[in-house]
Amino acid sequence: MTLFIPHTLTMSTDHQTKKTGLGRVLSAFKNSCNGLRAACKEAAFRQELVLAVILTPAAFWVGQSWLEVCFLIGTVLFVLVTEILNSAIEAVVDRVGPEWHVLSKNAKDLGSAAVLLALAFCLLTWAWALHERFFA
Repeated sequence: MTLFIPHTLTMSTDHQTKKTGLGRVLSAFKNSCNGLRAACKEAAFRQELVLAVILTPAAFWVGQSWLEVCFLIGTVLFVLVTEILNSAIEAVVDRVGPEWHVLSKNAKDLGSAAVLLALAFCLLTWAWALHERFFA
């Protein structure tokens, strides 16, 4: 049995001309901005974004070298990137269907675990930097 999917609902680009050069870059930038807007609708991303707004300037005060500052900011950005990827995984799983399935659960749990590890990495990095700044 085949599943009928109307042509208007598919993501095929056969009917479109492929963009090249600057048009492709501008289109990719627009899609990226749409992705950031979608991420901002997620509560967890907004919370981590607030954390990033606080920690980014703090990195210039806590870090004792440009390398440390970049590393501290990098760990915060890593959390944001991981949260975006987790949200993408959740969106795809939800798109597949609302019924419970072990693979859907595993996909969501793995995405959540990735965010947890990113947060732990960020926390440990900041704890180390704060220790070096104030107690070493």
